[in-house]
Amino acid sequence: MVEPPTLWRVEGFATRLRAANRSAETMRAYLGDLELFVSWALEQGYEDPGRITRKELRDYVGYLTRRGDQRTSTARRVATIRNYFAWLVQENILETSPATGLKTPKPPKKLPELVVREQLEELLDADWGDDGKAVRDRAICEILYGAGLRVSELCSLDLDSIDESSGLIRVTGKGNKERVVPLHATAFASLEVWRKRGRASMMEALSPGAALFFNGRGKRLTPRDVRRILDTRIGQGHIHPHALRHTYATHLLEGGADLRVVQELLGHESLTTTQIYTHVSKSRLQNVHRTTHPRG
Repeated sequence: MVEPPTLWRVEGFATRLRAANRSAETMRAYLGDLELFVSWALEQGYEDPGRITRKELRDYVGYLTRRGDQRTSTARRVATIRNYFAWLVQENILETSPATGLKTPKPPKKLPELVVREQLEELLDADWGDDGKAVRDRAICEILYGAGLRVSELCSLDLDSIDESSGLIRVTGKGNKERVVPLHATAFASLEVWRKRGRASMMEALSPGAALFFNGRGKRLTPRDVRRILDTRIGQGHIHPHALRHTYATHLLEGGADLRVVQELLGHESLTTTQIYTHVSKSRLQNVHRTTHPRG
């Protein structure tokens, strides 16, 4: 009888991965996942991949769950199995793949990171001075929290994106879709200081004239620049730019804003994406109750 490792063609799958220029780390993960599956299959008495059906694959996913694998690990192992059986079909070893349509367990949704009030106060109320970089950084932080923009959206703002007379800014979001977002007076005031006093001091000969914000080299601001700015302006800890967007959405909902309005403001395609913030608000309420109620 042919040895099981030969029947399962593990080395052939490894050759295919090498031919696809997979990284050494990816190779280790894929082959480790496949060897785990083959070991399980052999223990169940399946000596040939041709005997594996959708039922066996579902049983294997159940085995991974029972042994305590994280959902992210199980999802990767299922993806490996899909790739493996697809390769067997490509090599005309199998006619069809039993893994087609095999569902991957969804990893648990992480609640968005929020900026605590002390950090917000440090970021927005501290005295940073009045040089060009300081007034730029303040305007950037006010817009990120005041309008809930993605950092890429902030970086793509132009001078004509701002309409102070109407209290709105025009934003180009994902898929080049435009939306208008209101901005509060404090943020507009910081923008006005930047446009009148700071912008010219940071502009270079080759600076893009339409851009609202520049980095230290006079080029259009980049997401990496924004991350550095926040790291510099926060004395302790770290704030990712997207956390300000999460905090903006959560504070709107806690203040009574309609979920669909928040969806529109954030530029979400699906309401489901916005609904994560309702879970954040409930989580915060539960935490407050636990920490403040005498019998919490």
